[in-house]
Amino acid sequence: MAGLIGKNIGMTSIFLKSGENVPCTILKVDPCYIVQIKTIENDGYFSIQLGVDDREVKKTNKSLFNHFKKAGLSPKKKLLEFKVDKVSDFILGNSIQINIFEEGELVHVKGISKGKGFQGVIKRHNFSGVGERTHGQHNRLRAPGSIGAGSDPSRVFKGKKMAGKMGKKSVTIKNLKILKIDFDQNIMILKGSVPGNKNSYLMIQKK
Repeated sequence: MAGLIGKNIGMTSIFLKSGENVPCTILKVDPCYIVQIKTIENDGYFSIQLGVDDREVKKTNKSLFNHFKKAGLSPKKKLLEFKVDKVSDFILGNSIQINIFEEGELVHVKGISKGKGFQGVIKRHNFSGVGERTHGQHNRLRAPGSIGAGSDPSRVFKGKKMAGKMGKKSVTIKNLKILKIDFDQNIMILKGSVPGNKNSYLMIQKK
């Protein structure tokens, strides 16, 4: 099985049996429904599309509504695709529960990182600035410095580290350990942090 869709509830810390206090993230992993099954014959690869959390019908356009109708499901808020080795084990419209995971298992978590907006080179690329506030350099503390030579090549090379938009990118954190699973409330506790804001959706993949 490839994985499930989870929602980031927030961070806390718990004590292990050894007495160590570790930071962890709480995820809400409700049952996910198989909305679409892709095959090599039709799509060129094997994968399943999962949906989670009901969405109001009036907020769903006709084409998307019919997409869910084919699987016999009500519209879902979030759709994610998981690649699998074979699709013979999956049935369209069935649900997949949190019990596919076990405590102590390592998983990969993929999500969209927090957007930081337009940032300078110190925050974005960990530059240290041009120098201290000496010899009249009152406005050089957080400056990027030189960005290239003058006459030759008379341009800035592509990929130069400069100020710009930061964050809001797809990020995968690998090998996060599952510390605890509450099967009754569909809660999963992972050791460490995950990308994204609170209440953002995450792709939890089996290693």
